[in-house]
Amino acid sequence: QLQLVESGGGLVQPGGSLRLSCAASGWNLKYYAVGWFRQAPGKQREGVSCVSSEDGVSDGGTHYSDSVKGRFSISRDIAKNTVYLQLNSLKPEDTAVYYCAADYSDGQCVMSPNYDYWGLGTQVTVSS
Repeated sequence: QLQLVESGGGLVQPGGSLRLSCAASGWNLKYYAVGWFRQAPGKQREGVSCVSSEDGVSDGGTHYSDSVKGRFSISRDIAKNTVYLQLNSLKPEDTAVYYCAADYSDGQCVMSPNYDYWGLGTQVTVSS
């Protein structure tokens, strides 16, 4: 059973940066596609970024939503069994609870909430 725990959220000013972590336990995360999602109050959960598994079938490729492309970066540290999301040039509209999710799949990751395992989220607030 895979368990995920997010951390690294907080309060930052517009233009600032944060690095979110998604630490996995139970199974090796490198065999899973991992996605980052966010949900602001009153809005639906949306995909932010994802990274494919590195099982020899999937290539570990990454995808980003148009709203964050060029500002956010997802990466995987196999030794630490952790996936990171680097958030740069933050805007107030980035304010949300950020969730990581994982799914055992040999295909490319998707930014739809069709993942089997979820963390509980970490709050990111961008405000002056």
